[in-house]
Amino acid sequence: MKKRIFAALMLMIMVVGFTYSCIAAGSDAPADTTLSIKSTAYDQETDTLTVVMANNSDKDLLAAALIITDFDENQITFEDFSQVAQTGEIKPGGEVTFSYKAKIKDFRNDGVYPVVNGQIQYIVNDPVIDTTAQGYTPEKIELKDMFNSEPVTAASAVVNFLHQTGFSMLAGNWKCVIMMLISCVLLYLAIVKGFEPLLLIPIAFGMLLTNFPGADMFHEELFANGHVHWDLFNASNNLTPGLIDYLYLGVKLGIYPCLIFMGVGAMTDFAPLIANPKSLLLGAAAQLGIFVTFIAARFLGFTGAEAGSIGIIGGADGPTAIFVTTKLAPHLLGPIAVAAYSYMALVPVIQPPIMKALTTKAERQIVMKPLRTVSRTEKIVFPIVVTAFVSLLVPSAGPLVGCLMFGNLVKECGVADRISKTAQNELMNIVTIFLGVSVGATATADTFLSMQTIKIIVMGVVAFGLGTAGGVLLAKFMNLFLKTKINPLIGSAGVSAVPMAARVSQVVGQKENPKNFLLMHAMGPNVAGVIGSAIAAGVLLALFA
Repeated sequence: MKKRIFAALMLMIMVVGFTYSCIAAGSDAPADTTLSIKSTAYDQETDTLTVVMANNSDKDLLAAALIITDFDENQITFEDFSQVAQTGEIKPGGEVTFSYKAKIKDFRNDGVYPVVNGQIQYIVNDPVIDTTAQGYTPEKIELKDMFNSEPVTAASAVVNFLHQTGFSMLAGNWKCVIMMLISCVLLYLAIVKGFEPLLLIPIAFGMLLTNFPGADMFHEELFANGHVHWDLFNASNNLTPGLIDYLYLGVKLGIYPCLIFMGVGAMTDFAPLIANPKSLLLGAAAQLGIFVTFIAARFLGFTGAEAGSIGIIGGADGPTAIFVTTKLAPHLLGPIAVAAYSYMALVPVIQPPIMKALTTKAERQIVMKPLRTVSRTEKIVFPIVVTAFVSLLVPSAGPLVGCLMFGNLVKECGVADRISKTAQNELMNIVTIFLGVSVGATATADTFLSMQTIKIIVMGVVAFGLGTAGGVLLAKFMNLFLKTKINPLIGSAGVSAVPMAARVSQVVGQKENPKNFLLMHAMGPNVAGVIGSAIAAGVLLALFA
């Protein structure tokens, strides 16, 4: 029994001794034999990180080096990628200082530094070793963690973690809270009320993501002054691009809006417009809101480029608004995109009161004759002719109109079904997600919550209302001269919201006359409105880009 107890005690002593030796090996080496870190400091104004090391041994150190090997780039970035600092001879009890140009993100000046691993290397002046021949002798090299020379307690670790949470960053950041609430309202409208969920859900969620403190998904400085600063995408800089920064490149470079137009063209039947060319005039009249709002914005103090971006909201065409704004006024993209897509979603709410106010009951009951049948040849030739004409007339509108007509051509030609289906479905869905999330992410608290945004939203709804009114009033005017009357309700479809505006014309018309079918008639002005808004965008780009 005694032997067992003795053996157990010896085993415990061995375990304790082994454990202690392991801990000692992983901790700071004894002060009498090593070069050790004495202190660390960070100057936030000069972005300088200073490390002071002391020679606690009784021997001269011929040379010493501090080599940084590993660090978290999300916490700290260094200007010099070599990360090597060296010094000469250090006497016993002497100190040496190493300085680095570094950027510590969210530095709080509380003595807590990011975890940085490194190597401490030195050569002891030992006559046994020929230092001139051997340089840094491996037997005299010690490797250890660099910072946090003082042991990190559980309490300090918890406090440090709490300081890095988004909850702590929300304190006093009321703008972010408001933006989160706005994004939730948009999600409610999209999910519960069904207001264009395919558009509003990605936009609202992108807005939610970008306003989480500390998330760093979108950096406005990468796209400052209307340009893509490619040099800042380099990992050597003190900025790490986030996910949405890369997605936003598709917006900034004008890729997503054009691809959206391609999908719209592939999903839209241009036959009503071809069968009734007069509807081109209705689509043109609906662009009234763009130019009236442009003039109003100029009177309110906006620049020509900013006013053009605001005015394009009146076209009720989200991709066109984004395309124009990224080129003319990228700093206003967030509020303009949210306003444009929100008003597109609210077409069934905004348009009916205006339509009823400008028409009589008798006018709303006008029954239009069925449209003529359009031949396949006409459907094929039309997009080619329109592309050529518009591109020669307004070259700036070429990318949008060209993609719109290309999408329609692959649909109507009958020999490219795979391309047509891809443009209508997979490509359209993917681009819609990327476009919505990246555009929503531009609605940061600092840019969105301003008096400028309020002005944009107010002028946006005015522009939309004027576009609706312009189409209705021109239809009423045309009826003064036409033998075959036009139902003025289809004029409201001249705004570019395809096919929502055409559906609204159908719904309002059927409420007055259940036997009235205006959908296909309204699609003519609706398609014309898309072309018209693209041409208007081209004109604005030609003037101010």
